[in-house]
Amino acid sequence: MAIQNEQYEMIMMETMDRTEKTVSVLNGEYVTIRAGRANPHILDKVLVDYYGSPTPINQVGNLSVTEGRCLVIAPWDASMLKVIEKQLLAENLGITPVNDGKVIRLVFPALTEERRKELVKQVKKMAEDSKVAVRNVRRDAMDGIKKMKNNKELSEDEHAVCEKEIDKLIAETIEKIEKLCAEKEKDVLSV
Repeated sequence: MAIQNEQYEMIMMETMDRTEKTVSVLNGEYVTIRAGRANPHILDKVLVDYYGSPTPINQVGNLSVTEGRCLVIAPWDASMLKVIEKQLLAENLGITPVNDGKVIRLVFPALTEERRKELVKQVKKMAEDSKVAVRNVRRDAMDGIKKMKNNKELSEDEHAVCEKEIDKLIAETIEKIEKLCAEKEKDVLSV
């Protein structure tokens, strides 16, 4: 039975939007974790001073992966080489940039077993933080429909149906988070 209540529909839409954003943020965080292979996305949050304005590295040059473990940054403006190199060192990525005068190379070392285990812990913590965020979204949605019930805008039966729909959405979102976590964990542990 679908509930025909504008206020409830607003609560559901907001709940869906917030859960989707949580999954999207987790996915974005997972992309920046390096798993032994060169991944241009680890530079997504790195900003360089491009003529006075902070600019993402991928907007000042080409990023390409060579030989699986080497990321090459070829700036469009050669004068940016030193600026990019300095910023990469300041970001403390755990990789030393190599500047040959034309491009900057980031050679990703093979991950040790110990480092892989640390990354898996980090992946699991991120997933758990996302689950907590989703549970907070659930709490907010439940508070909203409880207020509606107390204000006699929803009957007991409608309230029960609303609770089930919210719980179903939250369960599906947590399942997505666990799936993402498992995929990233497998990616990190694969040699």
